[in-house]
Amino acid sequence: MNKEWSEKNKKMQSLIVKEASFKEGIDVLIELREDLFSQITAIVNTFPKEAFYEMPFANAEGYHSKTLVYSIWHIFRIEDIVAHTIIRNDRQVLFTGDHLKKTGSPIITTGNELKGEKIKDFSKQLDFKAVYEYCKAVKDSSNEILKKLEYKDLKRRFSDEDKKRVIDSKSVSTDEEAVWLIDYWCDKDLGGLIRMPFSRHWIMHIEAMCRIKDKLCLKARKGVDPIAFCGLSCTHCAYSEWCGSCRTDYNTCSFAKYSPDGLCPNVVCCEEKGFDGCYECADIRNCKKGFYSMDDSANAVKATAIFINRYGKKELLSVMDNLRKRFDFEWTPEVLGNDIEEGLKILEKNRD
Repeated sequence: MNKEWSEKNKKMQSLIVKEASFKEGIDVLIELREDLFSQITAIVNTFPKEAFYEMPFANAEGYHSKTLVYSIWHIFRIEDIVAHTIIRNDRQVLFTGDHLKKTGSPIITTGNELKGEKIKDFSKQLDFKAVYEYCKAVKDSSNEILKKLEYKDLKRRFSDEDKKRVIDSKSVSTDEEAVWLIDYWCDKDLGGLIRMPFSRHWIMHIEAMCRIKDKLCLKARKGVDPIAFCGLSCTHCAYSEWCGSCRTDYNTCSFAKYSPDGLCPNVVCCEEKGFDGCYECADIRNCKKGFYSMDDSANAVKATAIFINRYGKKELLSVMDNLRKRFDFEWTPEVLGNDIEEGLKILEKNRD
């Protein structure tokens, strides 16, 4: 389990069991949920449509054997049902705001009953952007429910009437792979539901989504130019194992994740000017676009781009290999520093 997520989850659990720290525990839970949801947002904002129905681990055992969009649907259908049909006894988010129609989903269940190719077929029918909007609405709705809870609510139990309400909603399939969920949820107290559908369940499935994402990125990068438009060597980047690079449709570089349409400004600018990369631009030293809009640490990448302009991409990769042998670093600025000229000197000094 991701260490940071695990630690926050443990902290939340230790806080909510005490009345004096209950509200702080809820705050930690909501913070954890926002951190986790940002992973989903990054994938939705940067990955192409076909990525959401690919199954790179189709024959594996575990949550990573599913698709990205199935995983998102599954997480939030469960939360929607638990939050609204069981806890609040009101209308599920799926049936408000025309979400069901917009998502294109042929089912209203959690999807537990689907296996193998049926998961892939189901995923292809979904509008992943609409599913994301539905899930965001569920997340926001649940957060409001969580904020209103009191410590005394943790011991609240659920009845046969609550179970019947879930059955009558037809939100859970009668398939043996799914129907057990009703007893599982309703046999817990509210505190137990907070610990699973609202937190740990997210962690398990989003970690699985990250495995799927990483596999798709590695596949996309195979045979692709390892130099980013900005001049960064993707091979020597800390994100290399889970970013498909800006030269593929699986770009999860930070400037792609948070830019309109998932497109880094450096990529857009280069394509508009017909450049292979920023290293072909005469104004690179003064540029403040995209990656270069950061603080002085961006100068290290400008140094690699200028080095490419002088000596070529293969030479940069060779020099970066040499530097990796000499120094233990994750980020280029760690070894090249924050000054363009000093960075260039280090690169030139480490040529074969």
